[in-house]
Amino acid sequence: MLSVKQELLAALAAELETLSPGAGARAAFESPKVAAHGDFACTAAMQLAKPLKLNPRALGEQLKAALEAAPAYQRWVEAIEIAGPGFLNIRLKPEAKQQIVREVLEQGAQFGFQPERGEKILVEFVSANPTGPLHVGHGRQAALGDAICNLYATQGWSVHREFYYNDAGVQIDTLTKSTQLRAKGFKPGDDCWPTDSDNPLAKNFYNGDYIQDIADAFLARATVKADDREFTANGDVDDYDNIRQFAVAYLRNEQDKDLLAFDLRFDQYYLESSLYTDGHVEDTVQRLIANGKTYEQDGALWLRSTDYGDDKDRVMRKKDGGYTYFVPDVAYHIQKFKRGFTKVVNIQGTDHHGTIARVRAGLQAAEVGIPAGYPDYVLHTMVRVVKNGEEVKISKRAGSYVTLRDLIEWTSKDAVRFFLLSRKPDTEYTFDVDLAVAQNNDNPVYYVQYAHARICSVLAAWGGEAGSLGRVDLSALQGKEAQALMLELAKYPAMLSAAAAGNAPHDVSFYLRDLASLYHSYYDAERILVDDEPVKLARLALISATAQVLHNGLAVLGVSAPARM
Repeated sequence: MLSVKQELLAALAAELETLSPGAGARAAFESPKVAAHGDFACTAAMQLAKPLKLNPRALGEQLKAALEAAPAYQRWVEAIEIAGPGFLNIRLKPEAKQQIVREVLEQGAQFGFQPERGEKILVEFVSANPTGPLHVGHGRQAALGDAICNLYATQGWSVHREFYYNDAGVQIDTLTKSTQLRAKGFKPGDDCWPTDSDNPLAKNFYNGDYIQDIADAFLARATVKADDREFTANGDVDDYDNIRQFAVAYLRNEQDKDLLAFDLRFDQYYLESSLYTDGHVEDTVQRLIANGKTYEQDGALWLRSTDYGDDKDRVMRKKDGGYTYFVPDVAYHIQKFKRGFTKVVNIQGTDHHGTIARVRAGLQAAEVGIPAGYPDYVLHTMVRVVKNGEEVKISKRAGSYVTLRDLIEWTSKDAVRFFLLSRKPDTEYTFDVDLAVAQNNDNPVYYVQYAHARICSVLAAWGGEAGSLGRVDLSALQGKEAQALMLELAKYPAMLSAAAAGNAPHDVSFYLRDLASLYHSYYDAERILVDDEPVKLARLALISATAQVLHNGLAVLGVSAPARM
């Protein structure tokens, strides 16, 4: 059907070009707001009426007659109806819709993919500092980031997954001190444990059980290995640097376990500290100064970020000589650009909203050829977790929050991914643990996976060679439920392209639920394994194509497509 649509669009473009030179480039179809009105809608007559100084209804009649005479429309279109001030509603013949079944079965797992475009994209996500287990907010980032990467891959981009984290600074110092106290035999509540509410370090001391686990492993002189580092503890509770390096490696290893449970791997781990040791931060600052984009005031160095749309200028270097946190961000993104990534997407919490303007301002002020609006940002809200009807806020392991691993252990990797991708990133979301494990139609991941498993069950009962279904006669697919299902299959490639362009993987989850619903309706309306062989094979081909698209869409979300449930 995609090839049919292209034929019809080409014929429409030719007729529009005849009416008004240059108008052919704007040939497009829309989906009718009411399905009963047809399969495609065309508003070209209303768009051209004013510049051509013609009545839109009359122009619509003229265009309708021209299209009805075009060979492509005679072959594939059952009727063209004019409505309102000049809408054209186009109703396809059943054989036009049937073509999508062949296209899906021929292309298989590549259905919906676009050709390679020769461009690289870097998606940075999770990027959690190694100070504790990954929480459910990191889980939302992980699901979003991985699905967005998968979406861009379907559109022909070369995708690079990157995890950026700070292995130094105040938070790492707090982690080290917390671990050192535990290694010396102390615990939260002891007299020596920091409790001064006026001390910012004391407020953030890490009290979870995982700190004792790190201390025990340190005392045992364990060796820990993460994706980006390996370290052996010496067991000396007074060796602060050894404790720091071991604690960071230990928690990076823990994060790797969380990510592995989520079936997620990164291409690169990028250290914030390397931006300093490699000189990138200092080079960036000197470039901004040389470009005249900074000034000194009150003992601090400021960036003229208001020149680039920020609401106020920003401090780059504080009175004490230290840089504010957005400065290494600017240096980091200059390096991303220099590494050849023409497009960059950062997935972050909504609390990072304030950094967008200043980072982009710094990149423009650096004048290294980076386009305005670089990088793109996808901001997400945090996640509430409800279990047994009550909100869960505390994890014994983490001490103060629900971890990603908690959520996976309570439900499943598939449920966590699908649920966290079932809403727009910037909308509040409540993760209902009880719903996520329910085996009923209210559970969206179960509903979609069950549709796939149900098809696999029918195909297994048939027992034939699935590869032969791409060559069967499809003329028996005439019923309204079958035609609705075929139309939905045909929407998949355009949906993928739009979801990638909008960094909107939730569109995929919406689509899959709609497709599953149409399949369940079709299954209830028409028996598949009938005695009439041509009818049976045509229906098997349709459901096989449906299973393929369900499988493809679930793969974009990082969710499995089970054959049995």
